[in-house]
Amino acid sequence: MNYATPHYIGSYQYTRTETATAIAPTVGRVRQLDAKTKGRQPSAERQTEIRTDSNVANAILKCTFLPKLKTAKSVQACQKTERDFYKSLSRLAEHYSIEPMQTKDFDFPYNITLAMWDMETKVKRTNINWDSFKLVQDSKKTYLTSEERYNTGTTLYYIPIVPLFKMLKDPKRKKNAQLLLSVCSYLYHIAQIPYYRQEESYLYWLYEMMNDWVEQDEQTDDIEKYKCELRNAEYTGDKIEQKLFNRINLQVFEQRLNRFKIADAFDSECWQVAHNAFALLTEYPNATIFRNALLPEQDPCNDDDENEVIRMEKYISFIADTKGWLYESLSDTINNEFNEYGAMEEPTISKRFDNSEIPTANLDFENRLFDLLSDLSGLLYEYKTIEK
Repeated sequence: MNYATPHYIGSYQYTRTETATAIAPTVGRVRQLDAKTKGRQPSAERQTEIRTDSNVANAILKCTFLPKLKTAKSVQACQKTERDFYKSLSRLAEHYSIEPMQTKDFDFPYNITLAMWDMETKVKRTNINWDSFKLVQDSKKTYLTSEERYNTGTTLYYIPIVPLFKMLKDPKRKKNAQLLLSVCSYLYHIAQIPYYRQEESYLYWLYEMMNDWVEQDEQTDDIEKYKCELRNAEYTGDKIEQKLFNRINLQVFEQRLNRFKIADAFDSECWQVAHNAFALLTEYPNATIFRNALLPEQDPCNDDDENEVIRMEKYISFIADTKGWLYESLSDTINNEFNEYGAMEEPTISKRFDNSEIPTANLDFENRLFDLLSDLSGLLYEYKTIEK
């Protein structure tokens, strides 16, 4: 059942610093960008090229040659660089279980360039989180570093709690709600997903700002409706947080999961989401969503660089709802703010392949947790469409 049409926060790409285009109206659990206007594509039809018959003497014209690189290094320095590089490459290849191609017979520095291209190509095929690697040289040695990153795809990972609140009052879906309450309690306590009613959260500030705007506006029928929506968001948020705060939801998580009866497709999806959450809780009992949060490389000349990064707590959170005037207003504000940023904080692991110990860390937890957030948000959104 495809109940989730993606919607994204902007046309942001990690390697780009351009401002983003506007987002499309809400249609599902996440947001998707409006596509940028594409330039005119060249016609597929072209005039037939006229060329002279080729012969053996012209064969050299079809060849390409690597540029000749100049280096001020001594022969001894180049040899040491090569030795260090291949030692580091061997450690990197072993770590990622890759068989590197033989490049030592090529001249320096083309052998290094070719070896790095080969390794980049092969690791990308086997590691879904592979981002990049670099050749580092200091005064003593040469070595490789790698970076693994979870690409969030500029998605807003906002979990709506109004559907959960309504589900708890629905006799037909109360068991579903209790199961998902355990899931959300895990996300609240252990994974440390921000909650919009907590004063230190990003969305709390946005809701307060919306409330101030409404209070200062002229009194109309629409304004009264907006005030009601804000009051409901506050009331529902406080009620659900009281339930999430109770750790009994974690203590009975497994019991609820084992006793849950599946009667239809929605039940099956609820059970699967809960099963995935409980597996994460069991395998990573203390892991938080921010455990590998790493700011992108910053410009040492720019003291305000940190303010140019979208922090993780801004695009991951519990939220009141993902429909209605209030959410649309919040989305517009978020989109306008995020368009001013040039980079995004994402779970990242850096490794260096010199003589130091290579960390065994990976992004398995993040891969599964972000999938869980997406599935849970979609499930709650789906309930809004099937409730009567």
